[in-house]
Amino acid sequence: MARRKIGVIGGGFVGSTTAQRLAEKELGDVVLVDIVEGMPQGKALDLSQAGPVCGYDSCVTGANDYASLAGADLVIITAGMPRKPGMDRSDLLKINGEIQQKVVSGIMEYAPEATLVIVSNPLDVMCFVAHQVSGLPKNKVVGMAGVLDTARYRTFIAMELGCSHKDIQAMVLGGHGDSMVPLTSTASVSGIPVQQLISPERLEELVHRTRHGGAEIVNLLKTGSAYFAPSASAVAMAESILLDQKRVLPCCSLLDGQYGIDDTWVGVPAVLGANGVEKILEVELNKTELDALQSSASSVHEGQGEVAQMLSLA
Repeated sequence: MARRKIGVIGGGFVGSTTAQRLAEKELGDVVLVDIVEGMPQGKALDLSQAGPVCGYDSCVTGANDYASLAGADLVIITAGMPRKPGMDRSDLLKINGEIQQKVVSGIMEYAPEATLVIVSNPLDVMCFVAHQVSGLPKNKVVGMAGVLDTARYRTFIAMELGCSHKDIQAMVLGGHGDSMVPLTSTASVSGIPVQQLISPERLEELVHRTRHGGAEIVNLLKTGSAYFAPSASAVAMAESILLDQKRVLPCCSLLDGQYGIDDTWVGVPAVLGANGVEKILEVELNKTELDALQSSASSVHEGQGEVAQMLSLA
């Protein structure tokens, strides 16, 4: 049986670390694609040479074109420009929207059956672009944000309680940004509600830190942004899809009525399996959380309309 083929678009820190994690887990053969000549080839060769040391047999190759993705089962898209000083939200939407449009068109030419996992920012709107451009059914396009945001939330709760993050159950819904919704009503430690263990005031501080978790890392690094946790999150989603694990993970998915939200890409609990987003779980939220989720979705919907006009998308 032939091994699966997994594409990673973008050879920067997130993309190359994603390729490394995919190879180490032996989820399939990995193709790293970037427009910079020689860069993905060099990183792929380096990753291949790590195989004998780390004990993996995954084939890792690099390319500057999309033809190498022919027959890919899944493609993770990390390509995009980071927001620079003086650049407003609309500028970022247009630049990354155009990049996403070009990337997805290239993928579809050679791997029209691939499931797409979007990591590029602004995440929720880029999922909209990928869906529109690809023409894929909505279950075959999914965005990575909730897994990352939830990992940060779980980390902060574990640090606060001095316990293992393995025992923290928590979830972050909504858009990937300041409007995200870390749920406090359902967060628990081995089944014990965190609201019994952490004061409301302190819990709200952890929620605030989660919302700004990415910015905290950017401020510490001075140049660059997070890539260890984002790549781990993308690979967790890819693994669930490729191995049909049917894990329940918070993912950016297209809603059509769930939570009172229509035609909007937003983070919600989803079952990820061989068919991509196989089911969206509609859990009961308190009024504050539901209002926050709908407000977050409204902001995303506005961005979708803005980028659709910029790129002349249907």
